[in-house]
Amino acid sequence: MSLDQMLAQRLTDTKKAGLYRTFRTMESAPNRTNRIDGSEQLVFSSNNYLGLAADRRLADAAKLAIEEFGTGSSGSRLTTGNTTWHQKLETKLASFKQTEAALLFSSGYLANIGVLSSIPKQGDIILSDELNHASLIDGCRLSKADTVVYPHLHMETLEKQLKDCKRYNRRFIVTDGVFSMDGTIAPLDEIKRLANQYEAYIIVDDAHGTGVVGKSGRGTCELFGFSCDVIIGTLSKAAGCEGGFVAGSSILIDYLKNHSRSFIFQTSIPQASCAAAYMALEIMESDKERLERLRSLTVQVRRGLTDMGFNVRGEETPIIPVIIGDTNQALLFAESLLAKGIFAPAIRPPTVADGESRIRLTVTADHQKRDIDYLLQSFYLIGRELNLIQKQMTFLYREEGEHEYR
Repeated sequence: MSLDQMLAQRLTDTKKAGLYRTFRTMESAPNRTNRIDGSEQLVFSSNNYLGLAADRRLADAAKLAIEEFGTGSSGSRLTTGNTTWHQKLETKLASFKQTEAALLFSSGYLANIGVLSSIPKQGDIILSDELNHASLIDGCRLSKADTVVYPHLHMETLEKQLKDCKRYNRRFIVTDGVFSMDGTIAPLDEIKRLANQYEAYIIVDDAHGTGVVGKSGRGTCELFGFSCDVIIGTLSKAAGCEGGFVAGSSILIDYLKNHSRSFIFQTSIPQASCAAAYMALEIMESDKERLERLRSLTVQVRRGLTDMGFNVRGEETPIIPVIIGDTNQALLFAESLLAKGIFAPAIRPPTVADGESRIRLTVTADHQKRDIDYLLQSFYLIGRELNLIQKQMTFLYREEGEHEYR
């Protein structure tokens, strides 16, 4: 059997399981609506939470940086890829996260891998939430430390594990700040209490909290009123740009510069990306109305779906998972939404557990009230049609078909 034959058989099995994936092509800038595969769609699946990815101010900042520095950084930070823009953005990130220093990575994935493969060592142990992002899981696998997993947000189990691992040299608790598929928030106050009691370090990936969570949107640590030993983040979500970062003490950052392979051997992000991200952080700090609008719209969606009887998970974050359960049913729901002009793909195993397929809705600050109204109307009609909800409700929204998203 040739390699292609072997892989074709595996793909056949993937299709039979309802897990085959294909690309959808975005044909316009990331806004509340986008032309997708030739059809205008209202987008409710983007991580562009603050609506900054197509903001003219970010584009102008990137354009000026391109004119001055060109299109590529030309090398790693330790060779030719370190510029004034990289340093300026790191200073801004440290200020935004209220830490001593920060370090840019080419992506949040590389930041997670870089931290976990270089800090925990053989003889140490990592305690990891079962719903941590794939990049944290992969970072744990690359580490020479042992790893144990605790049930999602289950602090009693985490404490028991901490009690049982006193023989290890060092203990690291690793968690997402906001969990990307469930919209739940890590109880950092409880984790901090346990870390202090059992002499553990906290590593938090705040990719989905940065710009969104906390009084001023600085992230999950701000929400709980203290910092963590290592804060990891990304510029590809609320900031609407690209790249990842680590924020913490000056010693932590100096250590990563010298020991993190995914930093040392990776070409740095372009200067234009740094300039755009810097502008995004400026807007985050100055434009609080954008964050308040996002939060208000999020409450409307979550409350509306819950009132209909849908199984809605998560907390007050822009991530709103609607649990469908069966994979094929979730795919049918997503296709029905697409037919109504709403792009919100089904999330299936292995991204989520078997029986946990869902529509992962995300709200952005660019959405309008009429978008929310139409989304809720569409969910109600499809939910009734597929027998996922039984509650009968009267809607004052426009009649089905009277919309501009097809």
